[in-house]
Amino acid sequence: MPDASSSARPLRVVVADSYLVSGQALAVALEARGLRVVGVAGNGRRAVALALEGQPDVVVLDAGMPVMNGLDAAREILRFAPATGVVLLAGFAEDSLVRDALRIGVRGFLVKEQGFDDLLHAIRDVSEGAIYIGRFYSAAVLEVFRRKSGEARDVLTARELDVLRLIGDGKSMKQAGGALGMSPRTAETHRASIMGKLGIGDTAGLVRYAIRRGLIVA
Repeated sequence: MPDASSSARPLRVVVADSYLVSGQALAVALEARGLRVVGVAGNGRRAVALALEGQPDVVVLDAGMPVMNGLDAAREILRFAPATGVVLLAGFAEDSLVRDALRIGVRGFLVKEQGFDDLLHAIRDVSEGAIYIGRFYSAAVLEVFRRKSGEARDVLTARELDVLRLIGDGKSMKQAGGALGMSPRTAETHRASIMGKLGIGDTAGLVRYAIRRGLIVA
């Protein structure tokens, strides 16, 4: 996975862990991979305050925090800042937590025993509007994930999906337009519409999205 430093602007992240030392260590590791950590909290209430003050792209929340647990903290954050990406870290794969959290807009779920690279993938995915659910969760929850992750694809028209596939294959707008029987300007209009609908700001992000959604093969 490319470092976050390859982006035009580093992703802003708040980290909240029931063990503050663990949260601080995680923050150092994320900073080393090019993300900008704008706050570290040891409880849910502090995490909410830091999220609202720092306006991060993503908040990483320990599900079992004191004062206010991760799910309640996520609910408060998303109530005031619904565009914020939230990743929940759980001690074990609790399916009911995922179901409840999906309803309020949480988009990332990992078990703490998963690796650091998994967390980086989750942060990147939720920052782009996608959903990330770790491999330890049950087939039933993964099916909910598949339905949810398909919703973003459903907002694209058939023609936009065609353009997105060609972008994923590395085609320029001139080449995409030629392949689809449209002008480069029309292809560019479709590209702009796709970016707006998916909340993705560059071609690299579109390619990653197309790969994750199975529109192209990496």
